[in-house]
Amino acid sequence: GRRPPVIATELSKQLRRMRTWVSFAGLMALPIIATVAQKLDHSEQQDPRGGAIFAFSKSSGFNNAFAALAFMSSFFLVIVVCSFAGESVAGEASWGTLRYLLLRPVGRLRLLGRKAIVIVLMTLIATLIISLTGLIAGTIAFGWHPLRLPPFVDLTQSRALVRLGLATGFVVVNMLSIAAFALFLSVMTDSAGGAIGGAVAFAIASQILSGISALKWIRYGLPTHYWDSWQPWVFLRHYPAADMARSLVVTLAYVAVFGALTMWRFRTKDILS
Repeated sequence: GRRPPVIATELSKQLRRMRTWVSFAGLMALPIIATVAQKLDHSEQQDPRGGAIFAFSKSSGFNNAFAALAFMSSFFLVIVVCSFAGESVAGEASWGTLRYLLLRPVGRLRLLGRKAIVIVLMTLIATLIISLTGLIAGTIAFGWHPLRLPPFVDLTQSRALVRLGLATGFVVVNMLSIAAFALFLSVMTDSAGGAIGGAVAFAIASQILSGISALKWIRYGLPTHYWDSWQPWVFLRHYPAADMARSLVVTLAYVAVFGALTMWRFRTKDILS
């Protein structure tokens, strides 16, 4: 019979692993726990000036979904994405299966390309889990109401759904800069843990450094500096999307640089395992 497409095979391999389902379960559990905590908190809503995305989180399921996407994407999602990308090649090497994969009539760059595509797909699935879990849990807890924007302006459910989809896609694209670095580390070492830990440390360091104003223009080139630029675009009327465009440019630059370095290193790498 016909062999399944190589991308489908790689994706199926990822989805059969217990680590993947544990990661997905964690991405679902945290927004649910946060929603329950918000539901049980009977205090008044915060001052909108303190941050609209969290101040209105109890207003509707949509508000709750955006809040979940905001607090999950800065750390927890990063860990999951780094685990997918950092383990992709180094994990095969540590298990002794990388050499076997290359014995098939599959070139190194083709193998690397299919792994990169699966990383993007897994990042998309992980981010969608956060958004949908936040939306479903929020709708159960707070109702299927319009999206509440400051100062107490409502956006219809259909338009809110479009914004949630665009915000989710924007977060996915932003994660690719860290995923590209994690994949680069994955071909540099045979230790999946080292690649994952190095990529997570890189993301954390970037977030810390981007908040130091003394670095001036340097911080604008860090991959995480514009990660939150979708939030004012969603919640403020007539907010320009210039920072979102800058974020996409920075992400593209990191993907291009680390993608090229990854291909060069993998083509010249001595595969012993």
